[in-house]
Amino acid sequence: MMEKKHKSGFVNIVGNPNVGKSTLMNILVGERVSIITSKAQTTRHRILGIVNTDDMQIVYSDTPGVLTPNYKLQESMLNFSNSALGDADVLLYVTDVVETVDKNEAFLQKVQNIDCPVLLIINKIDLSNQADLEKMVALWKELLPKAEIIPVSAQSKFNVDYIKRRIEDLMPESPPYFEKDALTDKPARFFVTEIIREKILLYYQKEIPYACEVVVELFKEEAELIHIKSLIIVERDSQKGIIIGHQGQALKKVGAMARKDIERFFGKKVFLEMFVKVEKDWRNRDNLLRNFGYQLD
Repeated sequence: MMEKKHKSGFVNIVGNPNVGKSTLMNILVGERVSIITSKAQTTRHRILGIVNTDDMQIVYSDTPGVLTPNYKLQESMLNFSNSALGDADVLLYVTDVVETVDKNEAFLQKVQNIDCPVLLIINKIDLSNQADLEKMVALWKELLPKAEIIPVSAQSKFNVDYIKRRIEDLMPESPPYFEKDALTDKPARFFVTEIIREKILLYYQKEIPYACEVVVELFKEEAELIHIKSLIIVERDSQKGIIIGHQGQALKKVGAMARKDIERFFGKKVFLEMFVKVEKDWRNRDNLLRNFGYQLD
């Protein structure tokens, strides 16, 4: 009997903000590795989620939503998305039934010119009807004639199993790129920062969440407890006041929400300390952005 050859490859997920990329990524990986909130610009980094079987390793990559940058942080986010076009074995271009097909034409032109297989995912089809969906499929066929178009509802997992099967079919023969027990390329601290940032996005309104970065200064894991000291970076003193809240109540609430999710993620009790620090205009400062792990040209 012939031995089955091992397949490995990179599946990069791109698209505009808020179309459901992170929701789809988490379902495909089977673990919660990307933040999901209803706010746009949630994902700031390229996050890998790795799926292993005996004869296959699929490396999924979630990327920030494509946008026109207004400051250096957003330039870095766009760099992550552009880099995902260059090293994909399969590209998942995610759109939805709400956005127009001509949104962000410059990025779409880059997608038209790549050589790897493209699966065009039209998400949120539960918000549409058959006639409108058929019109949208026809428009996308004109724009990306080589792509396979797959209507889905990531929220209700409709057609997601079909995407998984197509990806498995398209994987090239290759040895694994990562250890076979790896879930992601990110360290534990990264997921702590993402969980805290998610709670900030959910709890505070308007510009506040986008002006925040989270840094883990201490991550000390013991047999039954993880001690974490984290820093929330903001741009102005007024933002610091809002994050802390009256008598520290807002910060306590966010800390309690984050601690529960961190405990669930690591399966251990967590002692979480949170502090707030002002770093003026950090989103435009190269040295700070590099320290926070952003990719700058």
